[in-house]
Amino acid sequence: MLTPVILSGGAGTRLWPLSRELYPKQLLALTGERTMLQQTALRLEGMGAAAPVVVCNEAHRFLVAEQLRQIDVQPQAIVLEPAGRNTAPAIALAALAALKAAESNGAGSGVDPILLVLPADHVIRDVPAFQKTIRAALSAAERGSLVTLGVVPRSPETGYGYILRGEPLGTAYRIARFVEKPSLERAQEFVRSGQYLWNSGMFMFRARRYLEELERFAPEIAASCRTAFARAKTDLDFTRIDAAAFAKCPSDSIDYAVMEKTSDAVVVPLDAGWSDVGSWAALHEACDADAHGNVTRGDVIVEDTSGCYLYSESRLVATVGLKDHVVVETKDAVLVAPKDRVQDVKKLVARLKEQGRYEHSLHREVYRPWGSYDSIENGERFQVKRLKVKPGASMSLQLHHHRAEHWIVVSGTARITRGDEVFLLEENQSTYIPIGTRHRIENPGKIPLHIIEVQSGSYLGEDDIVRFEDRYGREGRSD
Repeated sequence: MLTPVILSGGAGTRLWPLSRELYPKQLLALTGERTMLQQTALRLEGMGAAAPVVVCNEAHRFLVAEQLRQIDVQPQAIVLEPAGRNTAPAIALAALAALKAAESNGAGSGVDPILLVLPADHVIRDVPAFQKTIRAALSAAERGSLVTLGVVPRSPETGYGYILRGEPLGTAYRIARFVEKPSLERAQEFVRSGQYLWNSGMFMFRARRYLEELERFAPEIAASCRTAFARAKTDLDFTRIDAAAFAKCPSDSIDYAVMEKTSDAVVVPLDAGWSDVGSWAALHEACDADAHGNVTRGDVIVEDTSGCYLYSESRLVATVGLKDHVVVETKDAVLVAPKDRVQDVKKLVARLKEQGRYEHSLHREVYRPWGSYDSIENGERFQVKRLKVKPGASMSLQLHHHRAEHWIVVSGTARITRGDEVFLLEENQSTYIPIGTRHRIENPGKIPLHIIEVQSGSYLGEDDIVRFEDRYGREGRSD
């Protein structure tokens, strides 16, 4: 059985201000109605694949689970990395989770599922061609080879690693060598030769076969991952890896740790409109443009503008006489850059971190397992938020030591706990929560609940929360 492994880590800093540390690009709908994570999970429809194993950052766990729920995908496991350690350890954890799931389903201790490793932030425009390539790669993986998918290059890109293919082995090729990101001159030579492929970061192999090679070439990584997984705890629908054991794990990519060292590495060419959407220029190329080469999203008006990517989240964006630029507007930040300079966006993100600004990690609208809140106004000793509570969802039973809250129901029905009272609030009704009072908002209805919350007090930080009960397992946490 083919088991997809979806790697949903990373921050996608080069797509700031849309992609942020706590809401990265794989969780965004960048090229269609579905998010990149959802597109990845649905890409194997019709192939008879097993439910996926997802590896993600702990901070993204509820967003990942909710996005999969929206497309009716029930993963075998959602493995939470306590810290980023690159792809070799992440895939090892996924392999261990897949083996455990297979054994739990009665397949026996000798089972060895074939893993298809897919980063969650890739675009594949030709899904039938992608599935055909997967079928071609399957036979090589079944024989014990460690397969990587090599993208047929469309241009001499300098931002990708390359793979030189060697002798043919059925539907695959032996890997002659891996090449680091080249200069433009070398990249042009590679493309002209027809023998080089882009290193896509997608792999296929048996779970036990990968772990064997990892133990052979990177034994410290293998041992740390086995220990961390053996000590893992189940938390709701998540597998929470032991943080202390995983902290000892070296950080390394699968390429360096295994693929460049094993004698069983092969490559299968992929020509399916692939992109890793690693920059705004790459996203522009991955989207359908109009007759003037513009890609527009949201409320955008253009005049004498060409070759641009223009995105509006919350207000009108208008351009005149612009060429080959990126303009991205969100509720709390605006980016303007020439397309040939978008790789430097990560430098801006680094400066935001150095200055201690929140915009590198958070959007103004922050998502929680119960819904979201948007800080629409703040000032001296007050803050105004718009709360959206999903149908059937509930905030934790909590209190604040430094702030009081006023709630006004805009639409929907709220069940309110205030101290020992429990009561309903309808549209246009309100209530007041004094400092130090236990309280909770629930949405007992079938439509989203919208509430305006006015906070007032000496300290309004999100860490002024004491949780007593929480259906999402966040007692003592601020997320």
